[in-house]
Amino acid sequence: MDSLLLVALGAGIVLALGWIKNRLWSFKAQKPGDYVAGQPQFDLRTHLNGPVVCEGVIYGPLGRVSSRFEADFDVQWSGNTGIMKEHFRYDDGSTQDREWQLTLGNDGRIKAKASDVVGTGTGVQTGSAVQLLYKYKLPDEAGGHVLDAVDWMYLAPNGTIVNRSQFRKFGIQVAELVATMRPAQEGMKDAA
Repeated sequence: MDSLLLVALGAGIVLALGWIKNRLWSFKAQKPGDYVAGQPQFDLRTHLNGPVVCEGVIYGPLGRVSSRFEADFDVQWSGNTGIMKEHFRYDDGSTQDREWQLTLGNDGRIKAKASDVVGTGTGVQTGSAVQLLYKYKLPDEAGGHVLDAVDWMYLAPNGTIVNRSQFRKFGIQVAELVATMRPAQEGMKDAA
């Protein structure tokens, strides 16, 4: 009986330590207030505006790269309302298009809608970072599952945006995306 009690106690300690790690020291534990004093100040209307190029990778549930992509975005703002059109090209030859409707409140809060987002995503821009939370519906050919998404975008001093996103199902991470975004430069596609 004593050994069974020790095993149960050990398992409880491991679970508690895992919970504490996730709540205090993980990607998921970040809060917008962590970046209030960050410089330069991130303003979506300035830093995510006009033609944008993006490159990135998607990691599967085992932490290995499952896909690589390039994308062209076109972001247009009218006051605090923006439309971001995205065109992705994946390493397997497939493409994907998405259009976000973004609304930025005067307090930095963000509302975001897209055809593959369930409901309305919410977020906030603060300091040098932007956080966006939403439910992402996978295409039917990928199972049609709805995943909880956490996007963080960090503004680098040169104006490049570094994006890290995690996708979870039942609290378990099933994918992660890491990408960079920067203003498109004329002639860039011709040089590639």
